[in-house]
Amino acid sequence: MNKSVKPKNRTEAPQKIRIIGGIWRSRLINVLDLPGLRPTTDRVRETLFNWLGQDLVGLRCLDLFAGTGALGFEAASRHADKVVLLEKDKKAVANLSKNFALLQSSPAPGEVYITQADSLEFLKYQIDGSSNLIFIDPPFQEGALLDQALFEAARICDDTAGGGIYVEFPASRSREELEALVPEWHCKKYLEAGQVKACLFRSKAI
Repeated sequence: MNKSVKPKNRTEAPQKIRIIGGIWRSRLINVLDLPGLRPTTDRVRETLFNWLGQDLVGLRCLDLFAGTGALGFEAASRHADKVVLLEKDKKAVANLSKNFALLQSSPAPGEVYITQADSLEFLKYQIDGSSNLIFIDPPFQEGALLDQALFEAARICDDTAGGGIYVEFPASRSREELEALVPEWHCKKYLEAGQVKACLFRSKAI
C-alpha cells in the first residue's frame, strides 16, 4: 500500500539564515518558528546594504522588533560603531543572545547590545538625534506599530553622516501613505519583493 506523504509547507520560516556581508559573512544564525517572525530575505538585505554602503563605521544603529536579528547583525558585521537590538519576545531574545555568542568567535569591532524591551516605549525615552540608522520591521499584522515607530524614529534619527530609517511593510500599503506620516523625510530608495515593500527614508534636509 502506498503511504500518503504530507507535502512540505513552503511558507515555513527557514531554520537558518546567512549573514551576507562584513566580518561575519556566510555565518549562519538560527531562526525560531514564532508567530509574526518574518526574517528579511537575502535579496532584500543585499539590496538594503547596497543602498547604505558596505562599511557602516561611525553609525549608531537601532534594530527595532529585532526578531532574528538579521538586520542588526548585518550592521554589526559591517563595522557599525553601536548596534542595539530590541525585542519583546523572551524566546526570541534568548535566541538572539545565543546567536550573538556564536558570532563573537570573530568579535564585532563595535558595541552590540541585545535588550528585551517594548520598542515603542524604548523610543519615547531616546533623545533627538541619538541614532543614525534605524531598522523598523514589525509583524505585518500590527500596522499601528509601524506607524508609531516611524513617527518616533523620525525624531531621534540623525542621518547627516549616513544611515536613515529603513522600513519593511506589507504590499497592501503604499509608500506615499508612510511618507505622509513623516513629512520631513522622504522615501529615497524603494523596492518591492513579493508581498513585501521596503523604503529607506532620508531626511529632506540632507
